[in-house]
Amino acid sequence: MSIITVDFETYYDKNFSLGKVTTEEYIRSPLFQVIGVGVKVDNGPTEWASGTHEQLKVYLQTFDWANSMCLAHNMMFDGAILSWVFDVHPKVFLDTLCMARALHGVEVGGSLKALAERYQIGKKGTEVVNALGKRRDDFTETQLELYGDYCINDVELTHKLFSILSKGFPKKELKLIDMTLRMFTDPVLELDGGLLQHHMDTLIDEKVALLATVNASKAELMSNPKFAAKLREFGVEPPMKISPTTGKETYAFAKTDEGLQALLEHPLVKVQVLATARLGIKGTLEETRTQRFIDIASRGPMPVPIRYYAAHTGRWGGDDKINLQNLPSRGPNAKTLKRAIMAPEGYAIVDADSSQIEARVLAWLAGQTNLVEAFAKGEDVYSIMAATIYAKKLDDVTKEERFVGKTTILGCGYGMGAVRFQEQLKTFGVEVDINECRRIVSVYRAANPKIVALWKQAGKVIEALSHGQFTTVGRPGVLEVVPEECGVRLPSGLILRYDDLKLETTEDGREYTYKTRRGRPRIYGGKAVENWTQGIARCIIGEQALRVAKHYRPVLTVHDSLAAIAPLDEVQVAQKTMEEAMRWLPKWAEGLPVDCEAFTAVRYGDCHEHSKELLV
Repeated sequence: MSIITVDFETYYDKNFSLGKVTTEEYIRSPLFQVIGVGVKVDNGPTEWASGTHEQLKVYLQTFDWANSMCLAHNMMFDGAILSWVFDVHPKVFLDTLCMARALHGVEVGGSLKALAERYQIGKKGTEVVNALGKRRDDFTETQLELYGDYCINDVELTHKLFSILSKGFPKKELKLIDMTLRMFTDPVLELDGGLLQHHMDTLIDEKVALLATVNASKAELMSNPKFAAKLREFGVEPPMKISPTTGKETYAFAKTDEGLQALLEHPLVKVQVLATARLGIKGTLEETRTQRFIDIASRGPMPVPIRYYAAHTGRWGGDDKINLQNLPSRGPNAKTLKRAIMAPEGYAIVDADSSQIEARVLAWLAGQTNLVEAFAKGEDVYSIMAATIYAKKLDDVTKEERFVGKTTILGCGYGMGAVRFQEQLKTFGVEVDINECRRIVSVYRAANPKIVALWKQAGKVIEALSHGQFTTVGRPGVLEVVPEECGVRLPSGLILRYDDLKLETTEDGREYTYKTRRGRPRIYGGKAVENWTQGIARCIIGEQALRVAKHYRPVLTVHDSLAAIAPLDEVQVAQKTMEEAMRWLPKWAEGLPVDCEAFTAVRYGDCHEHSKELLV
């Protein structure tokens, strides 16, 4: 199968570029124009083609895309142009940007310029700077020729880079890159514009009502000094804090500040309302995202921007300013955005959620046999934990106690201390005394000695890596410590890296840190176990997703779930197929008690409503 390397050069100006608008908005805009394209087939010479849209479309149709792999650096961009603008659909997508993130970590400089310098394969040109504000007809013949040379160089660099990165790169990961990119480049999901507009109108009405309730203008709520003055009108002294940036005293008005949280619980109702109004006016994320959805709905099907290898652990993440990984899940209108996402006509969405996969992987990796067996038998591990915490019979555990047990299982597995545990409970509205939190944490650790031992073992791995020494960790055949790469190889074959690992002296004592572009985060036993557990879970879900893709088209992945579309007349078969695929295990994961639940609906937000009527 041939590899066709491509690179598009497109019109941009100071106000219309990928730095100003999303990829989806940029390519679908009436302002969008392809100046030219560079194309290289296998090891042949790179061609530069420039012309009208019709001329370029005719040119691109001369290639055998249906039987070729298409390569680019940032295929989300070039692949979308091929698909949306020229109706070209290669058999496989390859992307050196995705590959570089997987091989070198998300912190690596992912630009073609940075990678070309890293591998010393050449230099990226600067001719694109001279193209600012120029449409194709604005170029002289000489300028267009120089721009073509610039594009040809980019294609050659991408081809060379792929030759380097592809050596030993896991084939399954290449398939996952292709699957992830197609969620964006070949969109099929629809957006309900009417529902979204109604939601936007509701959000605006709620803001107006909040302003009227507290007799305050938007300016008074948005401005820190004016908000402080409004509080003083009510006889309340504004809460203060020390700014971590300046070291000076400033207003504690951020939504996560304890001062503002205290105002939300103030004895005077009008102060509570004022603080709520402040959050309502400032908290524009949902409004912004709703408007973005409305705009996308007006332009066509919804491209799903999922970033391959977005996290240190290899997990997927949100992209293109639409983070579908954290759509609202609480509140009266929480499901509106999810409900606005619909399957294409004649299809339903099948959403399969891998149940408690992190907790299951952790117990299995550590060899915590009793917990593994409880998961395998389908027992209520949260209630079992609660019964242990409160020293009572399983049948006597209350709903509130079970919630504490759930938080303990999901939160304490990575060495969380009492203070952080208390904070986590508080975020869910559960107040627990710090001494009680200490007791609960101790009970968890006593009940799960193998997990505690894994933290200690992981700490020794970090120490060994810092000295370039080899050691082992966890179950045999799952994780491989790779001293020469200062990391741990996951079952996927990719390495979870801790670059420039050092033991440093801090205010809290001596601790290991590693290098990222944003600083030097701490790494210790419990945190390392969390990294590895999430990495293993991602490996499993990735392989399961590929099994699903053999039968049904994946359209979205959120955390530990995968959504695919299936014809309405076979949704029950599709649901069963996806459940089987998401319960399947690779050989290296033998004995891991995975489980899943799958639900079907026409609207994504209805997938967990357990109603056949939702398919109508």
